[in-house]
Amino acid sequence: MEQLQAQHLRMLSRLDMPNQRSLMSKINWDSRLIAIRGARGVGKTTLLLQHIKSEYGIAPDACLYASLDHIYFARHTLLDLADEFYKRGGKCLCLDEVHKYDGWSREIKNIYDGFPDLKVVFTGSSLLNILNAEADLSRRCVSYDMQGLSFREYLLFKEGISLPAIPLEDILQHPLDASTAVVSACKPLKYFKPYLREGYYPFFLEKNIDYLTQVQKVVNLILEIELPQLSGVDIANVRKLRSLLAVVSSGAPFVVDISKMAQTAELNRNTIVNYLSHLGRAKLINLLYSDTQNIKRMQKPDKIYMENCNLLHALSLMQVEVGTERETFFANQLSYQHTLEYANRGDFCIDRKWTVEVGGQSKDGKQIAGVTNAFIASDDIEYALGNKIPLWLFGFLY
Repeated sequence: MEQLQAQHLRMLSRLDMPNQRSLMSKINWDSRLIAIRGARGVGKTTLLLQHIKSEYGIAPDACLYASLDHIYFARHTLLDLADEFYKRGGKCLCLDEVHKYDGWSREIKNIYDGFPDLKVVFTGSSLLNILNAEADLSRRCVSYDMQGLSFREYLLFKEGISLPAIPLEDILQHPLDASTAVVSACKPLKYFKPYLREGYYPFFLEKNIDYLTQVQKVVNLILEIELPQLSGVDIANVRKLRSLLAVVSSGAPFVVDISKMAQTAELNRNTIVNYLSHLGRAKLINLLYSDTQNIKRMQKPDKIYMENCNLLHALSLMQVEVGTERETFFANQLSYQHTLEYANRGDFCIDRKWTVEVGGQSKDGKQIAGVTNAFIASDDIEYALGNKIPLWLFGFLY
């Protein structure tokens, strides 16, 4: 266990991120078993380390951080670690990247049942299926999903501009008040385009890094390691998946033609639909359906977006169209905490209550004329006017 304690000290001593993600305050850290899931690169490890340092300090006594790909686990089990740590007076075990450890769910269940005084916090891929894992942890575990940085969080991390999150209801019902509060503190349009290109993944804070190349590396690791390991994707089809992503990123918002996609990727129709679902769960694409309550297992989506704008810029084979960028941003920010559906009129339906058309400052709203509770999310404007709301303001939801 001394190797893990040394790793713990190295990680905590190097931690130098005073700002915290909004998710930090929403997690009930008193729960006995906590799962934090998210795509590779969104900052799960940093969040975990920040919690340890603020709650327990640096010393690996009451709380121990352990990455599950550590060489320690070549000869020891999770149960071995929990037993020794508990006997030494340990209170909280923080396990990073549990998907890299075979049989993780069964052993965590045994730890939960066998050490009732020991808290366990674990992180894992967005592909992690807690409910259908080898041991069902759903009744024991409190699970949280972690998204990349919102525009609001980007302003905090990049520019040191601290502003509160704004609930969707306030943005829609009091858009002028909401936009005025932000504009009085900063010039949001100055920072919005840089965020769309290189601001979603926190590793933009690292020095001497080619950001978009790093995003491409994240994608390759998801395709080559996580999808085959966690979703059973045939490793022989990874090249085809990469081609499929290139097609989607270059044409998004992609109006779905499954037959054409199957022909392009040299895969059958059912495999394409199945793989699209895997790519969605991996947070590489965003699947939009017209009726989320009645999605059939092999139903094709109505539209496909890249999951976020940074992926769009990193993977697109041609210059990104501004309309595609706008819709991708909106879909990404709204799908995190709200139900987003394909709308027959307008671009999006939110929580089955509101319709939103996304466009530039000249968008006139003809597409949503006569639709109740309809709004325009307009790019390149600072202040809301009537039902026309600044697009960037939807980046303040979390």
